[in-house]
Parts: sequence; C-alpha cells; structure tokens
Amino acid sequence: MRIPPYYQRPSWQRFFSGMVIGGMISWCIFLYIFGVWQEENAKLIRKQENDIAELKNDIKIWQEDYEELNNRNLGKITIQKINIKIINWEKYKLDEFSVFETEEDVRIDIKMVLAKDLETVAKSKDLIKKIIENKPIKIYDKRYKLKVREMVIFTTLTVELEIQFAE
Repeated sequence: MRIPPYYQRPSWQRFFSGMVIGGMISWCIFLYIFGVWQEENAKLIRKQENDIAELKNDIKIWQEDYEELNNRNLGKITIQKINIKIINWEKYKLDEFSVFETEEDVRIDIKMVLAKDLETVAKSKDLIKKIIENKPIKIYDKRYKLKVREMVIFTTLTVELEIQFAE
C-alpha cells in the first residue's frame, strides 16, 4: 500500500498550503480574541477586587461609627415607662381595683423619673425608694405601707412592692 503522490499536483499543493495558511491565520485570530477577552476579564477582576476592598473598608468604618454612636447613646438612654406591681395583695384580701389605684398613685408619685437618663435615675434610686415607702396608703379605712422588694432600672422602671399594715 502506497500513499498517493499528491505533493506533485499543484492543485493539491495549493489546497494543503491554503489549509496551513488558513490554520495559521485562524490561530492568530483566536489568540488575538482570546487575549483581548482575557485582558478585559483581568481588568474586570482587578476592578471588582478594588471595589470589594473599598466596600470592606467602608463597612469597617461604618461599624466603628455605629458602635461609637451606640456607646454614646447608651449613656443617654432615658426611662420611657414605669411598671408598678404589688405582689402580696391577696394576703390582705384586697380587691383588684384598690390594688390598681394604689399602683397608679405610686406611679404618679414617681412620675418625675420619666424622660430622665438612666444614670440620674440610678443615682436617685434611694430617693425613689423613700418616696414610695414613706407614703401611707389608705384602703377601706385601713392604713397600709409599701415596701420596695425589687427595683429594675432600664428603659422601663420596674418596681415590685410588698404591702404591709402600717404600724
């Protein structure tokens, strides 16, 4: 078996040389297009890396500012609400309306702490306690006094009271 002698015919020589030249031209076009695409993609990746670095830096700055503002505002938190609860009113067989009225009277007595910052209220905790405990309460012609069991100071001032007979 023998390979036919195509190299001797000029038409075949032109065909093969055209294939070789066409292959080289297409290879050059492919390299050019691929190189341009790679360069564009490399630029895009570098730009995105820079954007990500800037955004991370911005996030860090915003978080630091946010934490600083939170710390600054934490010192300026004020009392928004007052909750009063008498815990042992069943022991003296008092009705709920009398207990509600007593709680409202105490709330009115210490209303001055509303809209005050926590530091001021915490410093005047003993004064608030004395205001509550030194006021006698009269329910059904009997005199009672209140004793502070627990006082929680945050945005809501929560006071748990115990009622006792006045001596």
